[in-house]
Amino acid sequence: MRKTSLIFWIFFALFLGLAVGYVCNRSVTEGLPKTDKGYIQKISHGDKVIQAETTHQVQQIAKGDASKIRNKLASKFSWLSDLFLRLIKMIIAPLVFSVLVVGVAKVGDFGSVGRIGLKTIGYFTFATLLALTLGLTIVNVFEPGIRMKIELPEATVKEAKDAAGVKTATNDAKSIISHIIPESIVSVMANNEILPIVVFAIFFGIATAAVGRPGEIVIQFFDSISHIMFKITNYVMKFAPLGVFGAITAVVIVQGLDVLSGYAMLILYFFGALLFFVFVILAGICFLLKIPFFLLLGMIKEPLVLAFSTASSESAMPKTIESLEKFGCSKRVISFVLPLGYSFNLDGSIVYMTFATVFIAQAYGIHMTIPEQIKMLLILLVTSKGMAGVPRASLVVIAGMLDMFKIPGQGLLLLLGVDQLLDMGRSATNVVGNAVATAVVSKWEGELGSPMEEIVTEVVA
Repeated sequence: MRKTSLIFWIFFALFLGLAVGYVCNRSVTEGLPKTDKGYIQKISHGDKVIQAETTHQVQQIAKGDASKIRNKLASKFSWLSDLFLRLIKMIIAPLVFSVLVVGVAKVGDFGSVGRIGLKTIGYFTFATLLALTLGLTIVNVFEPGIRMKIELPEATVKEAKDAAGVKTATNDAKSIISHIIPESIVSVMANNEILPIVVFAIFFGIATAAVGRPGEIVIQFFDSISHIMFKITNYVMKFAPLGVFGAITAVVIVQGLDVLSGYAMLILYFFGALLFFVFVILAGICFLLKIPFFLLLGMIKEPLVLAFSTASSESAMPKTIESLEKFGCSKRVISFVLPLGYSFNLDGSIVYMTFATVFIAQAYGIHMTIPEQIKMLLILLVTSKGMAGVPRASLVVIAGMLDMFKIPGQGLLLLLGVDQLLDMGRSATNVVGNAVATAVVSKWEGELGSPMEEIVTEVVA
């Protein structure tokens, strides 16, 4: 008997949460007092009887009661999402640290492979910067998260107020440097402070690569740790349906079904961002370098469809290699660039990281300043490397960003309900991005030949 997939249970939890939340929301709404008169003398308000002269006053008092009832009812479900978020936060620090150490150490070896390594990393960094910037631009211009209109948890409001009182007194160069450079790596890992972890991991990775052979065992050790953390991530994701059910139910109880319009905007603008990246940015790069973009796109259509349907860009890798060879890329460049691309250049996943983080902030009515968004962009420029190709790893990165910028982590669970659909678009974009990267480096190396004649005929036909 075929095992039911996690995606099925996440979607089931999403729809069940919508149904339960709607029933609870309507049951509270139906309890509001109704009157067809222009005024009412007295209404019951808890243990008190309050004098009210107009229907408007009655409704305002009743709505206040209803809001309290909804929030209390929502709290009976939101603990499920809190449980899942604690499990996610548990793995942030060790996962980020181990992956970055291995990634930076491997980058440190690029001097030995010469010119092609520098060109590849240079292109990956440029493409990542474009993808991050695009995600920020689209989400700021169209503001899809505003339509969600989710209330901030009381604890978050208090934290925000406390933080606001401290910022003005400590926001100087000394305090910024003190925060970036960790006094103790143990303490910052215990508090899931991503930026100091990134800084220490970069130093550690560079030093590991620099010591040569003695560092190889350390790289193998942290590579093993990263694989273990990815396995733990898979275990944690088993609890995702519970977290989604709790989060969606709580939101719909408080907000009603108006939250669905926010999902529609999320899907519309995110896929719009992916299409812009593929057909404007990547096509523009190919045009400047005189690479036939649409011919390349036609040749990788099979791995493209495979990645979209399975929501896994890695599953399309064998067919992508075969298609790029037929397109004219040299085997030497393909064998070097493409495997690295699946760790360092997954453009669709990278667009998602900035887009999703700001979307959640907008949903809670939190305004992220331009300096904060630039800071986030630069951090993601580093933390996205080596993680984007692992299923659900982007979830961990986004969770770290939410924690860093004091955005409620519950917002992450709102994305899980539609994450499968978004992941299909991300995976397809990743395939196109890596195919273009391989063609670009082949062009720079003078090793981009002419596509096979029979393939060109098939694509044109």
